[in-house]
Amino acid sequence: MAATKSTTTRSYKTFGSNDVSTTKTLLHENIPITGSIISGTYTSDGNIKNYSHGMFQTVYDYPYLSSSANHIFDITAGYSPNSGLSSSANTLNAKKINIYNQMAQLLFGHDSTGSIREIDDDGDLISGGAKIRECCFFNFSRLLMKDEIKKGSFQLELGVGGAHTEPFGRRILVTDYSGSLSTPGFFDNSPAGEYGILFATGSATDALLPANQRYPVGLLFYQAGIAVLSGSAFVGTTYGGIYTTTASSDMLSTAGNDYFFGVLTGSSISGAADAIRHRIYNLQFHNTTELNSLIYHCRAHSNEFNYSANPSYLDSSGSIRVKTTTQDDPRSYITTVGLYSTNNELLAVGKLSEPLLKKPGVEHTVRVRLDF
Repeated sequence: MAATKSTTTRSYKTFGSNDVSTTKTLLHENIPITGSIISGTYTSDGNIKNYSHGMFQTVYDYPYLSSSANHIFDITAGYSPNSGLSSSANTLNAKKINIYNQMAQLLFGHDSTGSIREIDDDGDLISGGAKIRECCFFNFSRLLMKDEIKKGSFQLELGVGGAHTEPFGRRILVTDYSGSLSTPGFFDNSPAGEYGILFATGSATDALLPANQRYPVGLLFYQAGIAVLSGSAFVGTTYGGIYTTTASSDMLSTAGNDYFFGVLTGSSISGAADAIRHRIYNLQFHNTTELNSLIYHCRAHSNEFNYSANPSYLDSSGSIRVKTTTQDDPRSYITTVGLYSTNNELLAVGKLSEPLLKKPGVEHTVRVRLDF
């Protein structure tokens, strides 16, 4: 029901099928997470929280004990039980396998035999193909990503210099390049929603990766807000990575070749998270807020709402106060629109910025929008 209101009186009109419409609007916000928060000196102030269970690490934008601190993302790492790294001799081996299985189950579910699917390299679950078996996971908070990460907006700049203390001498850029394409674009065969492939690129002056070439190094799940970064982003081709032997002075040095795998097998999960986090130079994406709206078109036709039932509308003689002469058209002023249920229960009220003159021959449509 719709009602126009003049002072203390109401006139009702029922909505027709053409009077109500729905719209959906996507709002985007740029979310830059600078390296100073993740890997810079700011982290010494206590914005990184580790837990006694040792399963993941949390990054805040301020020291996490501060009341103004906001949760940014969690970071963890693990490997598949089918990985060559899987060994009972490794530090927290069972926990790292459990982390991988938990994330794989969440992101890809089970196959026809009831087994957990491994994380797929290219999104083609039917024909199989390569799997990501050693990886780290970034779980972004709902505060940052809202309803989802905007496709094609994700950028992660990694320092891949050989020296752990100075990793940013050489960097690669990881993006969800596929998310902005119509073909192959993103995939929707995951129980966690849509996802795209993360690609790494180098620069023309960098011998680590040939310029203008993209190498798949992970997956980005848009609605779940989870980025899966493969170990291939940190090691050379000898170990199944993306870096060629021409860069032996950097990530492919003796320590570099097994740097990531050594951290993954010989450190705690929080230790592995520290090592990965200290190589993040910059991280940014656009979030998405889905705004759904119901739009009510409250129509006052030429022969409707021209009179008011308010007692003050008439003077003591019964004449309409707003008429100067008896020949003048009747008129009223619409000030408020109310939305009512079928039981005449007031559900929402909309106030006009100024009274709206209504008289015969004049039609108005007041557009009321409810966002949710």
